[in-house]
Amino acid sequence: MLRWVIPAAAMILAGAIGASADPYVWPLPAWMPRPPVPADNPMSAAKVDLGRHLFYDARLSRDGTVACASCHDQARAFTDGRARAIGIDSIAGLKNAPGLANAGYFPALTWANPHMSSLEFQALVPLFGENPEEMGSVGHEEEIFARLSVDTYYAAAFPAAFPDHPAPDLYTITRALAAFQRSLISVDSPYDRYKYWGEADAISDAAKRGEELFFDHRFECYHCHQGILFTDNLQTARSAEPEIGFHNTGLYDPYPAALPGLIEITGRPEDAGRFRTPSLRNVAVTAPYMHDGSIPDLRGVLAHYAGAGRAPGHPMKDGMIAGFTATDAEITDIIAFLESLTDQGFLTNPATSDPWPEGHAARSRRMMPPREAK
Repeated sequence: MLRWVIPAAAMILAGAIGASADPYVWPLPAWMPRPPVPADNPMSAAKVDLGRHLFYDARLSRDGTVACASCHDQARAFTDGRARAIGIDSIAGLKNAPGLANAGYFPALTWANPHMSSLEFQALVPLFGENPEEMGSVGHEEEIFARLSVDTYYAAAFPAAFPDHPAPDLYTITRALAAFQRSLISVDSPYDRYKYWGEADAISDAAKRGEELFFDHRFECYHCHQGILFTDNLQTARSAEPEIGFHNTGLYDPYPAALPGLIEITGRPEDAGRFRTPSLRNVAVTAPYMHDGSIPDLRGVLAHYAGAGRAPGHPMKDGMIAGFTATDAEITDIIAFLESLTDQGFLTNPATSDPWPEGHAARSRRMMPPREAK
């Protein structure tokens, strides 16, 4: 039973046109603090609803084929099921598309750039980045703004969300997209019901055994995948300082030139191959794994760590990745625990799904990733 999502979802759905002054109701239990919100972009139901429409609108791309949702599919916890993201003109990206569940809590938003800390600023990268192109919109800003301006929904939605700045432009579009992404809260998995609500039967006995193994020093999983979001990257509205973690997991030695890691930003040799720790919430539906999508399933991920990495001798590999020995039954139990972190309500929440009707110009030419057989 969703103890807190239903009232918040109702607020989001009700907070459409004309509700910009309404306070935003976070879809959070009492034990979870809200994410930080910048002072120049306060949350409102109208702004979140506008951001939701923009997120699913392929007209933000140069030729109307790619929406934000093209690489962030709700059913996959807002990942895309590909090893590497695919942008406009079928251009392959360099890295695996990260999930957006709880994105508002992450002080580092990309795989290897600690300075990419603002959802508002990060929205510019898929829109206008050229290496590689994602949505290919650079140089087409005025054309895109004009497309949105003539849409009947946007004609009312932008003034409702931004009464003092009522037109579609980079200021309003990026802030609305950021507000929608902050609303993507996922803290209602079976494990949450077991751990925080006292529902002893919410997870299986195998998952309970897997939890014990996950937090056992033999496996060291929890050192990087820690806390409420199972990552060492976290900032809440109560945090004095952000927690930021980047690690070399021994995937390559040397690392490919296209995937250098944190060293590309810092220039420090010790940062070669270091990438941000992803959250494990909903991990069972976000395959393939790692920053390059090179591991197809969770059993493969655990085999990677059991062997101390694919390149166990890499001089910059994190010392926690020392390898371990486990039985097949133990691996199965750990996977059962990881599967208990799947929040089905988050994957199907109508308040964060595609709002555009079939045949609408926002979705008529959108390129969506094919669903792969499991």
